[in-house]
Amino acid sequence: MDSVPYTATNSSTNTTCDVYVHLEAAKIIFVLFYIIICIVGLSGNILALYITIQKHLKINSTTLYLIHLAVSDALFTLALPSRIVYIVRGFDWPLGEISCRIFAVLFYINTYVSINFMTWLSIDRYIAIVHPLRFAKFRKVQNVRYICAAVWVFVFFQTSPLLFIPMTKENHGLTTCMEYPNFETNPNLPKLLLGACLLGYCLPVSIIIFCYFRVNVKLCKIAKKNPLTEKRGRNKKAITMILIVLLAFLICFTPYHATIIQYMIRKLVAPQDCWHNQAFKISLQVCVCFMNLNCCIDPLIYFFAFKGYKKKVLEIIRHHIMLSAFTSSKTTSEHTSTHATMSQVQGSGSGSMN
Repeated sequence: MDSVPYTATNSSTNTTCDVYVHLEAAKIIFVLFYIIICIVGLSGNILALYITIQKHLKINSTTLYLIHLAVSDALFTLALPSRIVYIVRGFDWPLGEISCRIFAVLFYINTYVSINFMTWLSIDRYIAIVHPLRFAKFRKVQNVRYICAAVWVFVFFQTSPLLFIPMTKENHGLTTCMEYPNFETNPNLPKLLLGACLLGYCLPVSIIIFCYFRVNVKLCKIAKKNPLTEKRGRNKKAITMILIVLLAFLICFTPYHATIIQYMIRKLVAPQDCWHNQAFKISLQVCVCFMNLNCCIDPLIYFFAFKGYKKKVLEIIRHHIMLSAFTSSKTTSEHTSTHATMSQVQGSGSGSMN
């Protein structure tokens, strides 16, 4: 991609630094990546919601968390086309300041709502396996509804200040939206971001790792006491779900937060030169792509958690395989028939000449 004339002040030299140096190929990769996320994420999450409503699935604590996760992902993927347009235009936002703020709020709501619901999913599995009686009240559907509502309210109040902060910036004829250098005017930004990473990422991932460890220990004890227990399949399903949640954290959320944490610590220690600013900006762009990938990974959680979802996905796959096989067979048959007809015509033509 052509270099976008987007500059940030280098405090150590009092000069400006172009922090947006990309190749044309980078823009194409980002666009393709977001298109795939949009298609897969939207179809996967809407399918989960459709099956829940259509099949009238029995709502339990796990299902309720997953429904809210699917709603969050679906809302965000509906806003992704605007991000695609932004990148196609060479990181030039054409939709105005207000729409940029709304997109920023949707982005961060989706990120931290996903993190919170994934954490509560792990806690839910932990309670079901390790303390099924002691903390059973936290798995009652009515109580889980309150927890889900509290998550939405908490994350909204966390992110709503973004609606009152300028998100766009004019740079040599281009309007950038939701880019890190737009916020560098705040001198307390490194401390604020470190605090946000601590509460929004470090604490939840610690809880998930704890739940995964404790569930593993409990299942090992159960397996030793009774290797042929009837609950083996259900327990395996519980640990599979927590493992997928943990992998989603590592793949989607860890690169972004690790990049933010290490850069902000370095920034507090000493001013960063132009090269470090450029490297941070490019790595942040890549990490945001991975963070948005959670919209595609969440349907994998539904696959193992929803019986109806798994069945429907397998039906769709089988249908496409059979359709492809039928189309291929039909094409081959038509080709063979055409070849035979041409041979007959050529044969009869030769007979007439004789």
